Amino acid sequence: MPAGFPDFRLGSVLATSFTATLTERRGDAVERIPTPQRLVDWLAVNGLAVESCTTAQLELARDLREAIHAAATAAATQDPLPASAVRIINECSIRGRAAAVLTPEGNRRWRLGSASGVEDALGVIAADAISIIAGERDGKLALCASPTCRAAFFDTSQSRTRRWCDMNTCGNRQKKARFNANQRKSPGSF
Repeated sequence: MPAGFPDFRLGSVLATSFTATLTERRGDAVERIPTPQRLVDWLAVNGLAVESCTTAQLELARDLREAIHAAATAAATQDPLPASAVRIINECSIRGRAAAVLTPEGNRRWRLGSASGVEDALGVIAADAISIIAGERDGKLALCASPTCRAAFFDTSQSRTRRWCDMNTCGNRQKKARFNANQRKSPGSF
């Protein structure tokens, strides 16, 4: 990744990984796709390679990201889905012209309608969001327990009790804070 940009947080669920391109939503927010080229980079890392992206397409992507986050948050808290979020997700899904193809190795890949089809890639992301928000996949939408993060994530753990969007960031940060608080409470105990 180019220097000066924060690393991507990659997960196994496309839609919630996409919402993680904006992290620390309730703290000092970190924008992980600040430029059109960074969106191109993120899409490539996630198997949706496109040649280029315009500023307008980046704005559309951010609108979709926020719509998915709003709808996933509502689903995780069992609140009604925001109508504006549903509209944006549906519009992006309908606009895309991607097709799922099977590789000789038995894997699914996405073939976009055109090499510069950012809208096609966003359609794939929107369709993935629809499948998890509609409850079609085995797992549960949840919100990160970190008070500064609150990212929506898709919990596929056996017990469906995962607390953190990412154990290596939010989970470790919370464990460290708890450890430091306990150390301050009992100084001198070894």
